[in-house]
Amino acid sequence: MNAPAFRLSVCVPVYNEEESLPLLLARLGAVLDTLPGGPHEMVFVNDGSRDRTLELLRAAAAADPRVRAVSLSRNFGHQQAITAALDHATGDAVLVMDADLQDTPESIPEFVELFRQGHDVVYAQRIARKEAAWKRAAYFGFYRLAARLSTVPLPLDAGDFGLMSRRVVDLLRSMPERHRYLRGMRAWAGFRQVGVPVERAERGAGETKYSLRRLMNLAFDGIFAFSVVPLRAAAAAGVLAMVLSTLFSLYSLVAKLFLGHSPQGFTALILVITFLSGVQLLFLGVIGEYLGRVYEEVKQRPTYVVGEVLGGAGQAPASVSADRAP
Repeated sequence: MNAPAFRLSVCVPVYNEEESLPLLLARLGAVLDTLPGGPHEMVFVNDGSRDRTLELLRAAAAADPRVRAVSLSRNFGHQQAITAALDHATGDAVLVMDADLQDTPESIPEFVELFRQGHDVVYAQRIARKEAAWKRAAYFGFYRLAARLSTVPLPLDAGDFGLMSRRVVDLLRSMPERHRYLRGMRAWAGFRQVGVPVERAERGAGETKYSLRRLMNLAFDGIFAFSVVPLRAAAAAGVLAMVLSTLFSLYSLVAKLFLGHSPQGFTALILVITFLSGVQLLFLGVIGEYLGRVYEEVKQRPTYVVGEVLGGAGQAPASVSADRAP
């Protein structure tokens, strides 16, 4: 008996990708032609591009009914653009990938097959990266640090490239937080999840748009959104300082009463004071990170603002949250 047909939505955040976009459209369209079911769709979110990206998307939406382009009013960021794509996707399953072709469209059929076998989340685990050594080392360290600190089991070396069932997508859309770390939220959702080893390809064209600052912000979002260990580390550092100072006080008392001398060390005193001052400032910064995120949540500003929608039905699904797509 044939498996029931389904519709796949491929969600792609796009920012200044005029060089790689034509190749992506061709390769992605060819892959969708081979998938059963349908009609499938491609949801591109233009995240405030300043080149010809929107012009290319406009032409693609006019030429191919499967293409839907959502243009945001300005650049809101990668995770916010993915959120907008999820809000506008209408398929039974939704696949998220980047536009630079490092996430290969040819991997999609394997994801779909595992989804049809009953998995709600199929994510890519990057077994190799064709990137600079420092960036590979940074990714390697971050994923292991985040997994160690997180209260939720986070898969190692798993980025946003992955497929989710409709119920997982609806769950992610119901989460109101503004500082979004979607790969962590996807893991938090639970259900049946499986990883697929995928070799991360070289960038198809152009240069990366993810600066070191953006990578650091994403790393902070991943750690602070799923862990309170940094706050507990402040308490642990305070307890350690109290224990050490108590032990030194006892040593000073014994030395004065029984050994006939008092411990000396002006330099050591200055070093201790400077060190503890640095520790205090560090943890004030950690507390500030959490407090700043609370402040952003309390303001309740929209995650993104839609400028226009091209192709498809011409408007967002009726279930799109009003506070995210006013």
